[in-house]
Amino acid sequence: MKRKIAVAAALAATLLGTAACGSNSDDKGTASTGTKVDGTGKTIKVWLMVDAQTSWKNVVDDATKRFTAATGAQVNVEYQQWANHLTKLDATLAGSDVPDVVELGNTEFSKYVFNGGFAEVNKSEFENSDTWLSGLSGACELDGKTYCVPYYAGARVLIYRTDLFKAAGITAAPKTYDEFLADAEKLQTGAKGNNKFGSFYMPGQYWYAAMSFVKSTGGDIAKKDGDKWVGQLSQPASQQGLQRWVDAVKKYSKADVTKNENDQAGIFSQGQAGMFYGNAWEQGVAEEVRKDPNDPNSPLVPTKVKGKLAAAPLPEIPSFLGGSNLGVTQKSANKELAAQWIKAFTDSTSMAGLVKANALPNASSLMDKAAADNPTIAPAALAAKQSWFPPNAEKWADVEKGNVLQTMLTDVLTGKKSVADATKWADDQINTTLNES
Repeated sequence: MKRKIAVAAALAATLLGTAACGSNSDDKGTASTGTKVDGTGKTIKVWLMVDAQTSWKNVVDDATKRFTAATGAQVNVEYQQWANHLTKLDATLAGSDVPDVVELGNTEFSKYVFNGGFAEVNKSEFENSDTWLSGLSGACELDGKTYCVPYYAGARVLIYRTDLFKAAGITAAPKTYDEFLADAEKLQTGAKGNNKFGSFYMPGQYWYAAMSFVKSTGGDIAKKDGDKWVGQLSQPASQQGLQRWVDAVKKYSKADVTKNENDQAGIFSQGQAGMFYGNAWEQGVAEEVRKDPNDPNSPLVPTKVKGKLAAAPLPEIPSFLGGSNLGVTQKSANKELAAQWIKAFTDSTSMAGLVKANALPNASSLMDKAAADNPTIAPAALAAKQSWFPPNAEKWADVEKGNVLQTMLTDVLTGKKSVADATKWADDQINTTLNES
């Protein structure tokens, strides 16, 4: 998920984060921001992904300058490629010459938190930590402790055809879920006679979207009860949200119920849908495609929907965020300095620079100002104010690999199982997988 944001950073709105950090490390390896550190004669190594180099290097340089002025320490920033960063990190962490600060995608962090790769940080010492986006911070929390700091993210939004809205007499993006359904109905009516048209394109195995609907009614995927994880999809609130999603898909989507969302922007660009739910950067993907899809250097050509798209939050539906977090490695010999650098890189001064670079803050309390300061990112900013993260369980990746949620969704949409039966089956699978020793 994070790789897609990296590739499309220049195309659209991705989000960003703030925090603060500092000094002091106890015998357990906690990186603290409580005391000023004298780093004279020392150098810390920071691994950032290439996004920072290509999109906001000035922010990195400014934070480093302020960090050095405050501590006397120098910083060696090394920019990594998404294609091989995890393999490189695993090999490096096995040795002794480890980076002090590492950026990872939010969905990548959990593995390293569980295996002890990162030091604990004191969340209360970080700026805006009381309103961190849960879609980022969820990967950082384990047993009441915090092991990373939210950095930046990408939010999913409603992307819609402005020309079709106008033709249907719709004058603005929906502000409530009921308005969204009314707009979908108007678009569907306006395309009467076109059996290929669906007012809301939604692939049947798009589990990030389906679980957003589950979250919208107070439902959940799984919760920890003591030492055990317990699936929550068969609970009434979860079933209500899932049924809401199923009803919208069955009535307004013509997407394949056995496919995921990976190619949805390209399909939408063919002009047979009125709206779809995707990452903010997918608007640009829908408007321009490669002349030769197999050649990444092939020139971009406009599609049927070029210049006819706009974005807005999908009202009342929390967004699953992609993005990055920053952590202090457990093997770092300079934990206090590493935390202090993260503080400088994610404080309010850095945040202002990131907003200028079409990035958003990592805290919901900062979204309104970011949207006002940079209207380009406003839809993603507003959508990101409500976010969520999958269960932060050690075996969650195995649930994803097992296609449990995808199978559940397809079974419901094809009529193989009722919502009640499908969610009960999914809970059983989740319980078995997450609690496997």
